[in-house]
Amino acid sequence: MRNSPSKHGSGGHSRNFNDATWFPFVKSGFGISPNRSYAVFSLLILLIVGAFISPRLLLDDPTVLLIEKEAVTTTKTKTRTISPKYPRPAAVITQKPLEFTLHCSANETCPRNNYTTTVSYREDDSKLPTCPDYFRWIHEDLRPWAKTGITREALERAKKTANFRLAIVGGKVYVEKFQDAFQTRDVFTIWGFLQLLRKYPGKIPDLELMFDCVDWPVVKAAEFAGVNAPSPPPLFRYCGNEETLDIVFPDWSFWGWSEVNIKPWESLLKELREGNQRTNWINREPYAYWKGNPMVAETRQDLMKCNVSEDHEWNARLYAQDWLRESKEGYKQSDLASQCHHRYKIYIEGSAWSVSEKYILACDSVTLLVKPHYYDFFTRGLLPAHHYWPVKEHDKCRSIKFAVHWGNSHIQKAQDIGKTASEFVQQELKMDYVYDYMYHLLTEYSKLLRFKPEIPRNAVEICSETMACPRSGNERKFMTESLVKHPAETGPCAMPPPYDPASYYAVVKRKQSTAMGIQQWEMKYWSKQNQTGS
Repeated sequence: MRNSPSKHGSGGHSRNFNDATWFPFVKSGFGISPNRSYAVFSLLILLIVGAFISPRLLLDDPTVLLIEKEAVTTTKTKTRTISPKYPRPAAVITQKPLEFTLHCSANETCPRNNYTTTVSYREDDSKLPTCPDYFRWIHEDLRPWAKTGITREALERAKKTANFRLAIVGGKVYVEKFQDAFQTRDVFTIWGFLQLLRKYPGKIPDLELMFDCVDWPVVKAAEFAGVNAPSPPPLFRYCGNEETLDIVFPDWSFWGWSEVNIKPWESLLKELREGNQRTNWINREPYAYWKGNPMVAETRQDLMKCNVSEDHEWNARLYAQDWLRESKEGYKQSDLASQCHHRYKIYIEGSAWSVSEKYILACDSVTLLVKPHYYDFFTRGLLPAHHYWPVKEHDKCRSIKFAVHWGNSHIQKAQDIGKTASEFVQQELKMDYVYDYMYHLLTEYSKLLRFKPEIPRNAVEICSETMACPRSGNERKFMTESLVKHPAETGPCAMPPPYDPASYYAVVKRKQSTAMGIQQWEMKYWSKQNQTGS
């Protein structure tokens, strides 16, 4: 049942409230040097000091003070690191680029001499914007192999749980399948690789990788700690956590989730933007909204206890999603762009991370983020009280009630959080950046290979035609819709540098102190409620 969409239990996670987004220097004990040990010690000192400092922020109305402080700090940081909107045109485009559509034929083979195999950019396009800050995590995800490189032996060890091996040799894609993935996760993931090569033809270096399409990460950092420990197997997947070393990659749903009728990201992003405009934030329902499948995880079943009832009003409106019923009724009640009608939307993980996070963040609503155990490729760039509001995992109902109360009492601040998150999604998670993330991750990964990539013996050449042409229904529809029809007219964004210890721990401290402050406000709120008996 390894491809089942659910998995019981949390796997003994031990997480701080700042979610799993700032861990790479300390999470594994992997190859820790004396300098790194000193940095870890410095972090502990910073957190201890922060524990004493943050309560001092709790004045008569501490929430406004700390949120304003967070906004000022974030603005200063964005001035340094956040890129302008993508892409920045470097020249006036006077001619529409030549488009290449699918070239289907009866023999279902990859057509030759159809799509361009190389691309060159205009000289004035060399001054490209810097990638969003979350691209810096590419350096951290690949850090375990920075000294040793990736050997053929290490790669083969990743085969144990992989669904497929993918090789790029001479600008062509070859896939060796090991086992079926859940639904069409592997199909649309491979489709994503193919579209990357169409966007940047001739620019992706030769490589081989193993990909696991199951939700939960498996490369345990503790098993590869120590001087004499072997290097970890490089295994790509959709999410990671603080205890593992899996390499995080954009999930299949960016190119569409055919089984539940979720469109490719590029078109869905536009619909979400239009959906936001239908109802202003102030006119939305003043409650927290969630709709999903509660049966995939105990934490979601626990969330359902926070629904409105005769005995309790937790300021939450929660709905169980029945996908079987939805499929029979044509998905009329599951249009994501029509679900931006509450001031607050709850994100909660399923068996692991959930693809729903990007849809929730895009809604202009304040995202109430139940403390997560996993991260995907972009969520490590999110900040509490700036992009989302953190919610306790083991006291969900009271935490949600306080969050909604706070937001309804601080209308402008709440709107700012929701708007900041949706702007992040619209500007820094647009499809151009998803491809650029893939480009940079694969390029940096290929530099670590200590062997010459080759076409696997049992692999089959795959191209857009051999994948899309034989398909029908949503699979064919979404592939056609997400097809890259012409090469990019500019190169990918410029990679930001890796974190140095000072900037890394500054972010850690900021996230910790903000989250700690919110917990203090919540405790103070409920203490007052208990005293008044309300």
